[in-house]
Amino acid sequence: MPPEQGETSEDAVLGGRLVLRQPLRGHRVGHDAILLAAATAAQSGDHAVDLGSGVGGAGLALARRIEGLDVTLVEIDPALTALAASNAQRNGLSDRVRAVCLDVEAPAAAFAAAGLAPESAAQVLMNPPFNVAQQPSPDRARRAAHAASDQTLERWLRTAVRLLHAGGVVTLIWRADGLADVLAALDKDFGAITVLPVHPKPGAAAIRVLVRATKGNRAPLTLLPGFLLADQDGKPTAAAEAVLRSGEALSLTGN
Repeated sequence: MPPEQGETSEDAVLGGRLVLRQPLRGHRVGHDAILLAAATAAQSGDHAVDLGSGVGGAGLALARRIEGLDVTLVEIDPALTALAASNAQRNGLSDRVRAVCLDVEAPAAAFAAAGLAPESAAQVLMNPPFNVAQQPSPDRARRAAHAASDQTLERWLRTAVRLLHAGGVVTLIWRADGLADVLAALDKDFGAITVLPVHPKPGAAAIRVLVRATKGNRAPLTLLPGFLLADQDGKPTAAAEAVLRSGEALSLTGN
């Protein structure tokens, strides 16, 4: 069992295509991680960096979908980092996926020492903590995964800018009601921004936004039609099943 790690469970995601060991308490892999991986348009031969990877859900799902993709999982919690490395091994992906224990907000020298030099990545994906909690969770792991300051997004994107080569792409998932903050944080260094709202069912307000942006590109923003997780009766849509269970990519091209 990884150091300082409590009880864990072994859970199948992507319709059994990926099996993850994760803590029973604290943040657990859910739809957000799988949607993030599906929205990341990496290619074989790319190097992708999953910032704040937890037990590796998004990064491993991405590596499972794209053969020949190298992925680095960056996680601040040593126990979760150990689980992420173990999950890569468990799923036969350790030849292409590695986990490093590192604060996303650490300086460039710390990243370089971990083998993550500036401009070394084609893709960065991230699901940053996005709740500014009025009453933070007493569970340390859950608090670290969900609670954010008003500087968190800007600082994580600063790291993404440093890691990405020219024309590299960042993909992130965020609260839908925080879209204005995302666009403001991206404005300095990114363009060609594409936004996909995620709705729980028809007629309901979006609960998440998936956002993709290109470093150094100044093309205008594209707002796509919303992605529905379920129909009016609460049954998963065919599109949601294709992404969440069958592991298909989620297009953010506007086509």
